[in-house]
Amino acid sequence: MKRLLLSTAFLASPAFAEGELKVYHWFEYIPEDLVTKFETETGIDVTIDTYDSNEAMLAALKAGKLGQYDVAVPGDYMVKIMAGEGLLDTFAPTDLPNFGNIAPQWLDVPFDPGRQSSIPYQWGSTAFSVNRDVFTGDISTLGIIFDPPPELQGKINVLDSQGEVLALGSIYLGIPQCTQDREQLKALNDMLLNAKQHWASFGSDISKDVLVSGDAAAGMIYNGFSAKARAEGANVEFAFPKEGYVVWMDNVVLLKDAPNRDNALKFMNFLLDPANAAAVTNYAAYSAGVTGVEPFLAPEISGSPENNPPADQKGFFIEACDEETQKLYDAIWTNLKK
Repeated sequence: MKRLLLSTAFLASPAFAEGELKVYHWFEYIPEDLVTKFETETGIDVTIDTYDSNEAMLAALKAGKLGQYDVAVPGDYMVKIMAGEGLLDTFAPTDLPNFGNIAPQWLDVPFDPGRQSSIPYQWGSTAFSVNRDVFTGDISTLGIIFDPPPELQGKINVLDSQGEVLALGSIYLGIPQCTQDREQLKALNDMLLNAKQHWASFGSDISKDVLVSGDAAAGMIYNGFSAKARAEGANVEFAFPKEGYVVWMDNVVLLKDAPNRDNALKFMNFLLDPANAAAVTNYAAYSAGVTGVEPFLAPEISGSPENNPPADQKGFFIEACDEETQKLYDAIWTNLKK
């Protein structure tokens, strides 16, 4: 991925030429050979800059980077927020010949009804993983993160992601994600502050590596990163907690004022090809939102425990709160990160 990073000098003085595509993407989330395949097939030079949270991406775009990128890859709730803030462009289904490959359940989604600004990229779960060499007890509860047993105290990494931390905290307490009830908000704030004393680190991009290295014995993590940690030799188990977990879908969005709009649409169409969507899944270890990928999937991906949650355990999308309610959650997050 390193060759795909943009330099800060480029960002300060953007110069766009024909045959380019500027992508704002998550870290370690697209195979380099797939990018090379797109470049070879189209003659378009791709440059990718990365971020480690939806909130960081949104802040960067609002701070002046809108107009420097063609596409970004926000999570479901962030698509709705970005659309509401006027950061997205729209397209017609006829602009993407592969539009019909979108799986039916991911077509008319609440965060982008009818897919006017986005296409599915990958979807998965956020919960936590535990090193079974360190802790052999029950891991069926979010209490592992928020009220950890002695064996795990001081050995937990938590995602540096406001949306997921506060959503999982709310799920653990059994309160609405966008509550305005002061007692519920105080309970969430107090629970998180008490849990923080048992956490070793905040980090999204390190969530796999600290489990592999042993620097963390448990950690909030995306299911694909947990599968990768297991593949790299860590004796970790991904949990689907009884209270529930976060289900998410990352999406490729067409950004407003995209300097290379036509190339952006070519890239989005390319990613809707089943073979290409499967290549992302095989690399990232999540699930595609495209039909016809099954023949191209590696068996260890399609059959992984991380990609096959128990039928009796429920996943929840992160909810996008209204502006006034969001300020309350922003204050809780700021307080937690002090």
